[in-house]
Amino acid sequence: MKKPSSILPARRWADSVMRHMDTTRKIAQLLMIRVYNPPSPEQAARVEHEIQDLGVGGIVFFQGDPVQQALLTNQYQSMSAIPLWVGIDGEWGLAMRLLGVQPFPKQMQLGALPDASLIYQMGCIVGAQCKRMGIQINFAPDADINNNPDNPVINDRSFGENKFIVARYARAYMQGMQEEGIIAVAKHFPGHGDTEVDSHQDLPVVDKTLRTLDTLELYPFRQLIRAGVKGIMVGHLHVPAIDSTSHMPASLSRKIVTGLLKQRMGYKGLVFTDALDMKGVTNYFQHGEAALQALLAGNDVLVLPENVEEAIDTIAAALRQHRLSMAYLDSKVRRILETKYQLGLAHWQPVDTTYLLEDLNRSVRSVTKLMDDSSFVVLGNDHQFLPFSPESPMRIAYVGVGLDTTQTDFARDLRAYHPVDTYFFPASSPWENIAPLAKKLKYDYDAVIVGVHRLNRYPAHHFGLSEAEILLIQQLQQEARTVTVLFGNPYALQDMHDGEAIVVAYEDDSLAYATAAALLFGRMEPGGRLAVSVSGRYQAGSGLTAWNRTRVVLPYVQPEQVGVDPGILKRIDTLAQEAIAAHATPGCVVLAARDGKIFFHKAYGYLDNGDTLPVQLNTIYDMASCTKVSATTLAAMRLYDEGKLNLDAGLGKYLPWLRGSDKAPLTIRDVMLHQAGLVAWIPFYKNTLYDGVHPDTVLYSHHRDPVHTVRVAENLYINPAYLDSMYMQIRNSKLIPGHRYVYSDNDFILMQKVVEAITGMRLDEYVEKTFYAPLGLTRIGFRPRSFASLNEIAPTENEKQFRLQQLHGDVHDPGAAMFGGISGHAGLFADAYDLAVLMQMLLNGGTLNGQHFLKPSTIQYFTGYRSDISRRGLGWDKPEKDRMKDPEPYPCASASPLTFGHTGFTGTCIWVDPAYKLTFIFLSNRVYPDGGANMKLIQMNIRGRIQQTLYDAMGVQAPKSQIGEK
Repeated sequence: MKKPSSILPARRWADSVMRHMDTTRKIAQLLMIRVYNPPSPEQAARVEHEIQDLGVGGIVFFQGDPVQQALLTNQYQSMSAIPLWVGIDGEWGLAMRLLGVQPFPKQMQLGALPDASLIYQMGCIVGAQCKRMGIQINFAPDADINNNPDNPVINDRSFGENKFIVARYARAYMQGMQEEGIIAVAKHFPGHGDTEVDSHQDLPVVDKTLRTLDTLELYPFRQLIRAGVKGIMVGHLHVPAIDSTSHMPASLSRKIVTGLLKQRMGYKGLVFTDALDMKGVTNYFQHGEAALQALLAGNDVLVLPENVEEAIDTIAAALRQHRLSMAYLDSKVRRILETKYQLGLAHWQPVDTTYLLEDLNRSVRSVTKLMDDSSFVVLGNDHQFLPFSPESPMRIAYVGVGLDTTQTDFARDLRAYHPVDTYFFPASSPWENIAPLAKKLKYDYDAVIVGVHRLNRYPAHHFGLSEAEILLIQQLQQEARTVTVLFGNPYALQDMHDGEAIVVAYEDDSLAYATAAALLFGRMEPGGRLAVSVSGRYQAGSGLTAWNRTRVVLPYVQPEQVGVDPGILKRIDTLAQEAIAAHATPGCVVLAARDGKIFFHKAYGYLDNGDTLPVQLNTIYDMASCTKVSATTLAAMRLYDEGKLNLDAGLGKYLPWLRGSDKAPLTIRDVMLHQAGLVAWIPFYKNTLYDGVHPDTVLYSHHRDPVHTVRVAENLYINPAYLDSMYMQIRNSKLIPGHRYVYSDNDFILMQKVVEAITGMRLDEYVEKTFYAPLGLTRIGFRPRSFASLNEIAPTENEKQFRLQQLHGDVHDPGAAMFGGISGHAGLFADAYDLAVLMQMLLNGGTLNGQHFLKPSTIQYFTGYRSDISRRGLGWDKPEKDRMKDPEPYPCASASPLTFGHTGFTGTCIWVDPAYKLTFIFLSNRVYPDGGANMKLIQMNIRGRIQQTLYDAMGVQAPKSQIGEK
């Protein structure tokens, strides 16, 4: 039969090489030897002898430094007469063996993923890692079905106990690697998952019928063979149902290697032995006999023989004794050489060590983050204990089981969402410490997060947990409201399966901590399913796939996922620190989302200049004039939507008390465009100070009483009768002549009254009922002390007149304060996340979470340019129409004309750009402690520069400056 043309060059090269090979070198070509990184002098001498003098076919690296391994690869390849093929165990990427390389999750975690797409990506990356290191063979994936929780060697290396998932995910991993030209070697045929003996130490027995093996253990291998896997590794397993020969490992059994794998299952690829120096073989076959038996069984590649020279001598003796034919040996050698040619080894190039570690780590962390986001498993939660609400007044404690007081990384991530008290219970803790700690946690806290750390990978000795640790966890699960976060093997749940909820987080590292914290506080949805059954309570496939709630969740993603350059985003860190260092603000929060996905959310600095309370991601800020759009304008948009608000009607139509004044005919349209002629603001408070500094003691009281019922600040209440006087001051104020744009707080004080007149509800009640509550927003609203504790709220000014106190939890704007903290122009408080949800509803055309709030046409109308004398929309601020003529374009150079938003006096801003589906939130308390006198945030243009950085990171070209053009 004529050979395909692609085979001919490989065959010619193999034949040309074989003509110069003696018997010793032919036998040696079947062997792959263990090499060390770095080697001792004795190890180096042995390896060089086996390569140069004996002519072994390949090398297998284990632990070591990547650059050193690359240099050793180059050295060994250069001294070998025939190119070596290089192998490695890289089941979770090269990090399994190489220092400094970032790891992928182990296969049991990957088995919890909802599909195999990320595993294929991982396979491609691992394949690229191998190519970069000069490796041609990766002994992965593990295709064992781990249906024995006590398995001491496979366990978390398996994709789980479901044969379909194991087959599908192993195939994806294999295909990704082979796409990159790497030989993937599936293992450990015919199945090592249901064993209780480590084959490194002795020979495990798989005591199953052939029918059971055929329907379960062999299934993944059959699927991989159909998919074209290039290598299969045969394990050191005694399988009496197939070969009853005493102590016969599958790896040395002709009935299994040739009879089952090659003939019955039709496998045509390369067959590798598991390491022949493992005691599962050497306990029963010595002095080279294992290598000979492996070859006789039908294996193609003999991996890590215990003694290379003995292996060669034993096989050579078998040739002389005609136990083995030269034709059989030649066929094996020729196949190996042809495969080496197809791998490009006939034209081998040295490994370049330049930027080697950087290349190996490229894309690993971003894919691992996606895997974590989709694989963490939430169990239980029958009473909807999770997710915790960041704004909840719950008293939460975290207990770090297995940790000491220096290991606070997970506690820090938890505190980014909510105040959390921290306790530690090291493995060395005595039993006597359990009772007092459990009692305190039970009675002093509403929720206890039990973090289980420092677990061993394998089940011996309860995964390394002490009896005291297990007892504490069990007692807390039974007596307190707990969520247990397991940073390790899910099989460990056999000792801790109670409590309100359990989260399986797999790895005990910083990425797992951040993901687990975000999951606990509802910043992401659960998605993982258990890959294995544990404790009899949770079966494989268990796990919540969504929180049972109405709260909207904007997912957190890596910047690259939404087309944003993370390197450019680092400038935001610099700008925030620049602002803090210049005392432009003590701290800030920056959030950016694209297409409904948050790709940047960071907190910087402190709530005050005392450096004691760091800003958190969920810190609540006084939004100042952002109230105009986040409350009042939204309300007006809804009423316009419903046909209840006529933009061209006069104020007098809705506010009878304005009739007869020059304010009555002012149209709603002009009021919302700030071109109705109302003065910018009225300092209401000044008329209430008896000496220009202190509040009038008749109008105000330091205590709430039947007369003074409206809170203005801490220990300061006003007579509500004075509020009518304030409205009359607006009614009687002089209008500014001419058709001019004058930004005015009074416009929106009146718009609040219009909304209230139409709805019959207070503004805060209306927006809460209409927008905030349906969206599940709980960290936005007026009068923030009603929904947040003070340490969650950023303080503002230390006021030297009027209120004469450090303002904290009360609105900064004095007029809004006199209105009781609820006004159309100021008074709203919020955190960045809830604002982002609110803005996403607008970006989505008025719909979010399956609910409809506004018509798309209404949003487009209100947020477009609607004035011929200003940049304004209806209520909304917009970019200057000719902003490129300014040295500092407003709000930034690259904002599209569709952009809408607002800024706040306290140092806040909200900007939404539909052209790029971008939401930008900046929150700060720049008025702390000196009020409006501190203009540095504005002078330094921090908000605009950060906003422009987002566009730069998206690759949006800024328009050309027109400064100087006429």
